[in-house]
Amino acid sequence: MRIAVVGATGRIGARLTENLLAKGHSVKALSRGGPALDALVAKGAEPFLGSFDMGDGELGGFFKDADAAFLMVKTLWQAEDFHGHYPAVALRFFDALRDSPVKFAVSLTAMGSERSGNTGHFQGFHILDEILNRLRDIKLAHLQGGWFMEDLSRWADAIAQHDRIGFTLAPDVKAPWVSIRDLADFAAKEFDTPTDQHRSVKQLGIDYTMTEIAGIIGRVLGKELDYRFVDPSDREVETVFRERFGTLDRWVYDKNTAAALNEGRVKFHDDRPALPTTMEDFIKDALRPLIEKARTEGAKPETFLTWCSQG
Repeated sequence: MRIAVVGATGRIGARLTENLLAKGHSVKALSRGGPALDALVAKGAEPFLGSFDMGDGELGGFFKDADAAFLMVKTLWQAEDFHGHYPAVALRFFDALRDSPVKFAVSLTAMGSERSGNTGHFQGFHILDEILNRLRDIKLAHLQGGWFMEDLSRWADAIAQHDRIGFTLAPDVKAPWVSIRDLADFAAKEFDTPTDQHRSVKQLGIDYTMTEIAGIIGRVLGKELDYRFVDPSDREVETVFRERFGTLDRWVYDKNTAAALNEGRVKFHDDRPALPTTMEDFIKDALRPLIEKARTEGAKPETFLTWCSQG
């Protein structure tokens, strides 16, 4: 199968591309160039310069000789228009795919993408899915990923400094977490046996509360670690964020994201594929070394997450 991979040099795309090549597929690798793309070309990928996120390159030709495609939108956390980014990229996908020979596509989306309304970060993924679903001639598998376990690295400094993690997710709310490795491997398997359904949804992630995650980190480190809930409805918290860490638009975006989870409007059902990487595995293998490194390097400039993790 000839597969066009969007974001081929990213954290997910690179492993997916290598996996597909190892399975004997022909892969077109979309990237803006650089050593990471060169490494994939050395392994057999065909390079294609461009970016759907930025609208760079001759994107109309990327899918023109592909049988299948992997689609994903890069989260641009520093973007001025958080919600507008996903529809813009989705429309670029739509324009490039609708007259292409692609018959099957795997789209990386996110938890909550099936819900309309104001759900913060998840709202953009809903629009992404709705636009892609208009591609009537393409069978589409939506992979709804949970939070990436790798993003726990953002708390490495907080754990090193305060033996605590703090966040705006309520302590008793379970949210799904998935490793990038598992997500990429699962996506690769989707191309082995493409779905017969016109539209299918797979939810990927193992549920943990933030309190449970803090407890697991503590056990792995051999010391007590707790979780501090920072209520996003607290005006003092909002003031600190806006004065020291971000804009009003970003605060509203993050607050709406937390509310969607804390109120139970965004959550996974229980019927999910089993995944090999548990939170314990990830913390032992990946997070613990980062925490140990943070301790040797000393204090870094304060972030909102390290502020949340103070006593």
